[in-house]
Amino acid sequence: MKYMELGSSGVEISKMGLGTWAIGGGPAWEGDLELRTCIDTIVKAVDVGINLIDTAPGYNFGNSEKIVGQALKEVDREKVCLVTKCGIVWTRKGALFNKVGDTQLYKNLSPESIREEIEESLRRLDTDYIDVYMTHWQAVEPYFTPISETMEVLNELKAEGKIKAIGAANVTKEHIAEYVKYGDLDIVQGKYSVLDRAVEEELVPICKEHKITLQAYSPLEQGLLTGTIPRDYVPTGARANKKWFQPGYMQKAMDMMDAWAPLCEKYNCNIPTLALAWVMNQGSHINLLSGATTADQIVVNAEAADITISAEDLKKMRDMAEEIDD
Repeated sequence: MKYMELGSSGVEISKMGLGTWAIGGGPAWEGDLELRTCIDTIVKAVDVGINLIDTAPGYNFGNSEKIVGQALKEVDREKVCLVTKCGIVWTRKGALFNKVGDTQLYKNLSPESIREEIEESLRRLDTDYIDVYMTHWQAVEPYFTPISETMEVLNELKAEGKIKAIGAANVTKEHIAEYVKYGDLDIVQGKYSVLDRAVEEELVPICKEHKITLQAYSPLEQGLLTGTIPRDYVPTGARANKKWFQPGYMQKAMDMMDAWAPLCEKYNCNIPTLALAWVMNQGSHINLLSGATTADQIVVNAEAADITISAEDLKKMRDMAEEIDD
């Protein structure tokens, strides 16, 4: 496993982290997974050198955090860089976000809401501190909170020892420019895969400028780039409205993965490992979240961190993806 610095924090994190949205289960993922399997996946991640574990309250209404908290009891907590988030709530009001099952989610980044959320997360995770506390989605009207106010409370939590670093997800370059006015921003999350490269336009340059780690989520396009989904698959849940799961697009992506066969042979890896390696090879400041849900998956995915893809082959994969994205 390769390691890198978390922003300018001096903290060393694994080039690949484990994202636990799917592990949280619930209606977004067609039900809950077996608890022991989820815990074993997290423990195995730490065993193979993955020290960054990412979760959020919004992942099945706290269930992901509870599972991560149980898994932390079976590893050395001090060796784990634990990431959780704030800003998505369901027990208090905010700006309308999305609905999961029968429950409405809201966006709320007010200092009062963040203060409540951090205590709830610490209880669910059964820990005294969060290594990286990240705003999950940014504040909007009619519950808009200026980033200056959000950062004020996050800096207070940092001074109190409840969090060690600050991150932000689903941001624009304008958001980032505002965050760094009021303190240290060490990590930004953005959707990034060989099929979705939008972060390269604005987020990648500004993160480089401010020495912020860019952490890619959904690098396998919610499982599509595993190469294991059948061609007649009908998407449901969180996948139902996603571009690359729509008729036509999904088939083109599958054709592209079929054409990766020579590259998989060259780098002695499978399709998902190649897709993960492509993202991690985009720069030294790029981190990646794997959404593995079994110990076997995490072992295979971890191999991607050690694959160095040639510049020629990186371009070849990019060209193939661009060709099917009409």
